Amino acid sequence: MANLRPYRFKTIAEFHQLRALPKPEHPLISVIDLAWIPFLSLKEPMSLVFDFYSISLKKNFPGKVKYGQQEYDFDEGIMSFMAPGQVFSIELSAGQPLSHSGWMLLIHPDFLWNTALARNIKQYEYFDYAVAEALFLSEKEERTLADIIQHIEQEYHANLDKFSQTIIIAQLELLFSYAERYYQRQFLTRKITNHKILDRLETILTDYFNADDLVDKGVPSVGYVAETLNLSPTYLSGLLKSLTGQTTQQHIHDKLIEKAKEKLSVTDLSVSEIAYALGFEHPQSFSKLFKTKTNLSPLEFRQSFN
Repeated sequence: MANLRPYRFKTIAEFHQLRALPKPEHPLISVIDLAWIPFLSLKEPMSLVFDFYSISLKKNFPGKVKYGQQEYDFDEGIMSFMAPGQVFSIELSAGQPLSHSGWMLLIHPDFLWNTALARNIKQYEYFDYAVAEALFLSEKEERTLADIIQHIEQEYHANLDKFSQTIIIAQLELLFSYAERYYQRQFLTRKITNHKILDRLETILTDYFNADDLVDKGVPSVGYVAETLNLSPTYLSGLLKSLTGQTTQQHIHDKLIEKAKEKLSVTDLSVSEIAYALGFEHPQSFSKLFKTKTNLSPLEFRQSFN
């Protein structure tokens, strides 16, 4: 099933039609009560992609939903965010009915056209987190977001006027701001797990820079580090930023400068040889980074030991 080409929904109306839901009252935005969707047939497409934003809160889902390479069980309230074009899949056992609760908010990008949110929505990094980290909510947080969803639904159910889009956009911005707050809370309340990630990051970078093939491999990329930790690059950088104030790239550079200082102080290698040994293709790039990080050139740092 996973190898089949994903079923693509270009419009919200298409999704309503496949799920046997009433025609959406607004073509570009829809709130769906998941209790309205009584079951899934195993004959239906299980790998899906939307051409619109999807924000959902699912509970008691008797199966697994897979975003990217990560699987989630929805025994508790879990909120997920997907930007247009993200593939997700549903895994059910034979004869297993769909009987879950929660809601789903679908927003077509055209609804945001010519608004500040259309430009700013990319700042909400959790739309990338969907591939590696769903959002776990308390009952109080669930109620807060459910109230916002209800206001959005009431607004487009009413007679639309020139204020309708502005009011709904304001509610969306409020929803996204709360989600941002809750993600930060989730980062902070998982300190033990998160600090284990920091320990693993330190080990990965130490092993990488101590390897004999660094000349061939080059400086480690953010993508490499994130993949090794089984996290998305955006999520990892957001996590590190909340814990340490630094991005993944800054952590890589700090470890690199640490190794460079070691080689400058205890070896007679030239600056160019050290640059190549640390994976730099051009020594000038190494010297520029070193100067940026330490306010000294590599030679000035070395001379400070004499």
